Amino acid sequence: MRTAYSVQTVRAAERALMARLPDGALMQRAAAGLAAACADVLRRRGRVYGARVVLLVGSGDNGGDALYAGARLARRGAGVRAVLTSPGRAHEGGLAALLAAGGSVAGGDGDTTGDSDMAGDAFAAAWDGHVDLVVDGITGIGGRGGLRPEAAALVRAFEATGAAFVAVDLPSGVEADTGEVLGDAVRADATVTFGTYKPGLLIDPAAGLAGALHLVDIGLGPELPDVPGMEALQYADLAALLPVPGSESDKYRRGVVGIVAGSARYPGAAVLAVSGALRGGAGAVRYVGPGAGAVIARHPETLVHAGPPSKAGRVQAWVVGPGLGDGADAVEAVRDVLETDVPALVDADGLRLLDATAVRARTAPTLLTPHAGEAAALLGVPREEVEAGRLAAVRELAARFRATVLLKGSTTLVATDAGSTPVRVNPTGTSWLATAGSGDVLSGLTGSLLAAGLAPRDAASAGAYLHGLAARHASDGAPVAAQDVAEAIPAAWRDVRA
Repeated sequence: MRTAYSVQTVRAAERALMARLPDGALMQRAAAGLAAACADVLRRRGRVYGARVVLLVGSGDNGGDALYAGARLARRGAGVRAVLTSPGRAHEGGLAALLAAGGSVAGGDGDTTGDSDMAGDAFAAAWDGHVDLVVDGITGIGGRGGLRPEAAALVRAFEATGAAFVAVDLPSGVEADTGEVLGDAVRADATVTFGTYKPGLLIDPAAGLAGALHLVDIGLGPELPDVPGMEALQYADLAALLPVPGSESDKYRRGVVGIVAGSARYPGAAVLAVSGALRGGAGAVRYVGPGAGAVIARHPETLVHAGPPSKAGRVQAWVVGPGLGDGADAVEAVRDVLETDVPALVDADGLRLLDATAVRARTAPTLLTPHAGEAAALLGVPREEVEAGRLAAVRELAARFRATVLLKGSTTLVATDAGSTPVRVNPTGTSWLATAGSGDVLSGLTGSLLAAGLAPRDAASAGAYLHGLAARHASDGAPVAAQDVAEAIPAAWRDVRA
């Protein structure tokens, strides 16, 4: 499991660890890991010896990490120059170490007491425009808001050189706890983070600026709480969740999932939702709705019924909403499903038709699966607000509806209404997954996992993971259709189980 902790928790753990270590030891551990990662980047671009490295150094510990790492690179033969964004406030020990190793301060001789002309320093550091690596140590995890204008201009100037950017702990200008980007920020090729991941490294839009993530173990683990603020499943975690039938299993013991989807206008939604459900681990799929003909033509193993859902036969979970429309029959179908005593997944049109009071009153679990636009409508806020603050949005939805919520998007998040339960972030997927009908496949797949016995949080997390992994298998770098994703689910499943 990949875990992330809040800034407050990380700070407390760092203080506890530093109290047991010699002065400066923690920063040296971080600097060693940072220098090693920077050396790897330089080797991939050609060499370490003779490479040209610029350190963008702020006033905090991030700047100190960058300076000590720069000293290590200078001792390996790299040319290293520091640009001080807060002259007079740079880490004294780190600056002295850099100068002693043969590094330099752009625009000066190492005197940090005077004012700095950042533009002039950038010009002096650029070696006639040739830089191999820029180390971003401007702000740390305690930074708030975007970069200051002069720092932003400095970053843009070095971006123009074509140098690789490595961020220290997280890209400067992003919010460590939320993943928000409230102004100008560094776009890194790689981020070297220390001790544990921070939520902002896993959540868009900030995650999209972090590049490849490298976690450096600095001994923080024993000081961190057992329950993180956020977590992301990995293969082993998912393999432990996926249902496997035993020798005594039959189709009913494995679970039956009911699908209420499709309409005369959108019969394909019914087919796609059933396609996902058939590959999701349940033993059978019941379909209720006007798309029975299209469903049977594509999937003759499906059990069909004219409805209403409550009369269709026993199921262990319902999926309602994909392509349902907004007519009277659709309204009645959503109401009927919410009145059942089994887990219910509500998606797409079902989200527009659900009664919040009815959801909160349910005794059986409810899983809502909105995209950003649907989440915005449920919360009564602009879509841009949800996209900019995905973590806050998914938590608010879960609390407001007393449900588990899977917020789809470039970063898919899963939250419950229990504030102490870590939010899960899905690490799989591809940009080609932004295609019509892919959400219908996800709903069917996740509903099937619910029917097979997984708790809503686990079903949502496993469904999102498999869905994203299946998209990677199906796409392989090329455009992909929703049915392709459904057909690739078995390959993704085997990949995880193997």
